[in-house]
Amino acid sequence: MNFDPTEEQALAVESFRRFVERDIQPLTQPLCDAPYPKEIAHALLKKVMEFGVGNGWVPAEEGGCGLDFLSSGLLFETLARVAPDLAGIAWVTEGAALKIQETASPELKARYLPGLVAGDLIGCSAISEPGVGSNVRELRTKAVREGRHFRLNGEKMWTSNATIADIVTVLARTGEDDFTMFLLDRREHDFKTYEISKLGLNGWPLCQVVLEDVMVSEENVLGTVGRGLKEVMKGFERSRCFVSVLALGIGQAAFDAARTYALERHQFGKPIAGHQLVQSLLAQMATDLDASRLLVHRALWLMAAGRRCEMEAAMAKSFTTEAVQRVASNALQIHGAFGVTREFPVERHFRNARMLTIPDGTTQINHLIIGKNITNISAFA
Repeated sequence: MNFDPTEEQALAVESFRRFVERDIQPLTQPLCDAPYPKEIAHALLKKVMEFGVGNGWVPAEEGGCGLDFLSSGLLFETLARVAPDLAGIAWVTEGAALKIQETASPELKARYLPGLVAGDLIGCSAISEPGVGSNVRELRTKAVREGRHFRLNGEKMWTSNATIADIVTVLARTGEDDFTMFLLDRREHDFKTYEISKLGLNGWPLCQVVLEDVMVSEENVLGTVGRGLKEVMKGFERSRCFVSVLALGIGQAAFDAARTYALERHQFGKPIAGHQLVQSLLAQMATDLDASRLLVHRALWLMAAGRRCEMEAAMAKSFTTEAVQRVASNALQIHGAFGVTREFPVERHFRNARMLTIPDGTTQINHLIIGKNITNISAFA
């Protein structure tokens, strides 16, 4: 197997890295502690979409950049090293755009896809609910047909981007065991969104969505009535891969900060990088990152080849998000007392890394997915 990026990928990543450090980092650095304002999120999305971040999965003939998943992952990791909050906003918007590109009617696609791939619209996906947890089949949000419309009632939680989103795709129950995906437009549908305060990734909105008698036309169904759950489950492989990519970026940033500090900080007459125990920490961090990157790139390569990768995506997600926690913790340790202050970035990397073991299947849920693939026995009820 060849683990080297192609020349085209390497050139794209290097060009994007220079752009991010020059044009994105100065704008996003002051925005780490509170959700991005909507106008700023739009402006930043437009900048990174020029490189295919936020619109790369959509085919070029439909307005996107038509990137394969591995190339896209390399770009997202580059952005996540500097601005993981913006990378998250772009990733969720891109997921909504791909969902519309693949499942929307021609009319809906013509209405929303151009704005999504240009950064004029921000999207999100509302699936999780309070009290439901990892079993999507238990969701309680209902959509009751009334003629040519559906009446939606329910509450969604942990919905990224929702407070700044222009469109929301919502999964709702339309029968005993039938689920349907709907597209809601903030300008037309009276849903409410509320910000959730959280530990890390504070520039990336995480929200509650409340639906109270929201009337949605049947024309706003994505895909087929009753088949929405299948579409959602297809997206989990992609989501797990790209959560892992965000974690890789955060982990690499923590490692880079620790290495720089260890070379600059002197104790006992030499840089602390020359002390055995510090070198041991750096070695563990580098190994965790390399092992994670191999798992993530394998899953991305499988997706790019059009192959199923349920187990490989679960392995990448569960291992990488846990490994990056270790990396960030060790980076903080190398900084000593300075590591827990806000003078240095590692405390933020530590908080950001801790966020990513939860979404798109906790570590434990992903272990059950791996176990099911190994044994052909499901541990889920």
